[in-house]
Amino acid sequence: MGGMDPKLHKPSVTKSFNMASSNYESVAELQGIVAGNLFERLDLIRINPKIIIDLGAGTGAAAKKLAVRYKHSKIVELDIALQMLDYSKERESRFFSRHSYVCTDAESLAIADSSCDMIYSNLMLQWCNDLDRVFQEVRRVLKPKGLFIFSSLGPSTLTELRESWAAVDDYTHVNTFIDMHDAGDALIRAGLVEPVMEVEHFNLMYSDVYKLMRELKELGAQNANSGRRPTLSGKGRLSQMVENYEKWREAGKLPASYEVIYGHSWRGELMENTKKRSSTFAVPVSSIKRWNS
Repeated sequence: MGGMDPKLHKPSVTKSFNMASSNYESVAELQGIVAGNLFERLDLIRINPKIIIDLGAGTGAAAKKLAVRYKHSKIVELDIALQMLDYSKERESRFFSRHSYVCTDAESLAIADSSCDMIYSNLMLQWCNDLDRVFQEVRRVLKPKGLFIFSSLGPSTLTELRESWAAVDDYTHVNTFIDMHDAGDALIRAGLVEPVMEVEHFNLMYSDVYKLMRELKELGAQNANSGRRPTLSGKGRLSQMVENYEKWREAGKLPASYEVIYGHSWRGELMENTKKRSSTFAVPVSSIKRWNS
């Protein structure tokens, strides 16, 4: 129920992020903006965590900020890409003795039950196939009253690129992203309580489509869907896509739209009757709070 269709090919995801590790931060503009917004939201939450997990830590930019903010906390950086963690460790070792590093998949965390006070995750969840499983793992490793705060990408992300390719062929060229309300429902199914959700929209501007595609490649954010074209797109198809994208050009620039979902919730106790839940589960939208409520 929490998975996305078509499925992501995890070995391809891992390979892309390993290859992107050395150049990642130079092009991670959106990631930096969203991380800053997550930290602003942390300003509103009273918590003094002893152990923090940075889930999808990448090159460690947020982990360093977490260490500065929570000066007495142990920071555990988790990522599916070992080279990302190696890059982070190489830069941080001289500054922080409170960091540790674990290469693991968010859908099957190599972390003990009830072992951390807070899980922070910035723009990682969109790389998971089974959101229900991820949130179950989050709840499992959180201590009682532990905090989960995250961001992810919503379905209107890269709309222009998706539509430009859709007019060329029927293959999946852009990854699929989950809706805010589906994420909120998945939190509740996993036993994470008091979910607070919010959506924000961004446009990043580019001189041409090729620059956007190069940046996505350098971020490791390439198409990893099982429904992607099995061979490289030919020059003719690529040229047609580029031509299609031009209809969005304004003031000499092309936009790339991003829908960013923010959320936080807490570890709660599963009710006995949810242990035998059916394959469908309905949660009213009214039960999902917004940050500014």
